[in-house]
Amino acid sequence: QVQLVESGGGLVQPGGSLRLSCKTSGFTLDYYAVAWFRQAPGQEREGVACISKTGWGAAYADAVKGRFAISRDIAKNIVYLQMNNLKPEDTGVYYCAADDIEFRCPMATISYDYWGQGTQVTVSS
Repeated sequence: QVQLVESGGGLVQPGGSLRLSCKTSGFTLDYYAVAWFRQAPGQEREGVACISKTGWGAAYADAVKGRFAISRDIAKNIVYLQMNNLKPEDTGVYYCAADDIEFRCPMATISYDYWGQGTQVTVSS
């Protein structure tokens, strides 16, 4: 059974940093693409970052490029999202998602079958 559990969200001031964790189980992480999505109230879920199977490539949404970084700890079965220089518009529920996607990772919700429960990130002064 595939499981994804997000953690690390919270309240942070603008300009601050958070590191989100996606603990995975029930599959071999090295064989799956993993993506981070976020959803603000009243808005659709949008892709933030993704990392390809084997970790060979990553992609970022323009809004977070240069501020966020996705990484994996294969030994711990964890995918991280390091978020720096946070802005109020980064506020939302952050989800991780996974699927056995070959080659490049997409940032479209339809591409992923397995999802975590989400963790709230609030950026506010």
